[in-house]
Amino acid sequence: MPEQQPWWGPARVPFLLLTPACMALGVACCWWLVRQSGGILAWPDALLAVLGALAAHVSVNALNEYVDFKSGLDALTQRTPFSGGSGVLPARPELAQTALWMGCASLGLAMVTGLYFLWRQPAALPALMPVGLVGVLLVVAYTPWVTRHPWLCLMAPGLGFGPLMMLGTSAVLLGHWGLPVALMALLPFGLVNNLLLLNQFPDVDADRRVGRLTLPMLLGKTRCWPVLLMQYGLAYGALLLAVWQLGLPASALLGLLTLPLALNVVRGARQHAEDTPALLPFMGMNVVVNLLTPVLVAVGVVLGG
Repeated sequence: MPEQQPWWGPARVPFLLLTPACMALGVACCWWLVRQSGGILAWPDALLAVLGALAAHVSVNALNEYVDFKSGLDALTQRTPFSGGSGVLPARPELAQTALWMGCASLGLAMVTGLYFLWRQPAALPALMPVGLVGVLLVVAYTPWVTRHPWLCLMAPGLGFGPLMMLGTSAVLLGHWGLPVALMALLPFGLVNNLLLLNQFPDVDADRRVGRLTLPMLLGKTRCWPVLLMQYGLAYGALLLAVWQLGLPASALLGLLTLPLALNVVRGARQHAEDTPALLPFMGMNVVVNLLTPVLVAVGVVLGG
């Protein structure tokens, strides 16, 4: 029933789990670096950084819901548990303005969090300011502009959850971009790019009708599996390199436990690209890989530290 759709639905609450998963990796790497130098991590700052990242995630979700509803895309999509939006605004159109205000207010909260850190730590400005500016631009431009440029659309999600979140966390907690943090940022970069890429498969026809141009539309869904494979290779390769070359604890290799699942996702995308019902289990596996891998690596870093 439409009245059962909650007003906070445009935030896509279940999808917000991705933020603390990725931030756990960034905080764990910063904790390890601080421990190496004999210092103590500023845990209140770490918690505030996570809340700021969550606010940014809520913002991009709510603004995406608003724009997709206004463009008519919501009425065209084949909704799945992993794609096609929350379905709240088509069911309750009166919440469209609420979604817009939610997106703007959340973006404002994320910006205030960043400005607070700049006020507290002026020396971190060269490391934090570029990350913040690119992050705000990405949130605002993602749905109306980025989704019309396929390669940029491929990399934008991973950029937000990888380098921007990880380097922003490093700037806040360390005052600079730590090399292990920068390298490990490639792990969520590759994983989250693949998450959004696979989730675009069911929406190809609907996206085309509203003027979007995503990679599955450019290459064809059946030709996207090598991109998935390469980006998984980038993600897991960054983990191996960080342990091998930068001295990250070997226990961080716990993250490799999800590699068989990732390879199975590639197999599913290759065999069932045009069959959405058959693809759904692999889309679910992709979600598990994205949530579990950074958490496993973070746990491994802490255990090894």
